Amino acid sequence: MSSISPTAPGAATTPAAAASAPSVHVRAVITWLAIFPLVAVGMILIGPVSESWHPVLRAFVLTLVVVPLAVYLVVPRLLGAYGAVRRSRAARRGQGAH
Repeated sequence: MSSISPTAPGAATTPAAAASAPSVHVRAVITWLAIFPLVAVGMILIGPVSESWHPVLRAFVLTLVVVPLAVYLVVPRLLGAYGAVRRSRAARRGQGAH
């Protein structure tokens, strides 16, 4: 019998790493910021070709492209940018204390 870990594989397990991980709300906003433009552009691009397609087929083809792009390219870059902004703000606050 296997035990189920409360954290996802690769998730931060140390207190310092957990404290620096974005909240679920921030991750939701970042995911939306990745998905919405990809879906909007994807709909525009496949629109002329897929007018006669069933809506489920259109959604299938669109998500077949959008989900991997978001998961492997866009969301990691947005999370990296968010982390850089947080580190920069923390560094500025640290300098102001001295």
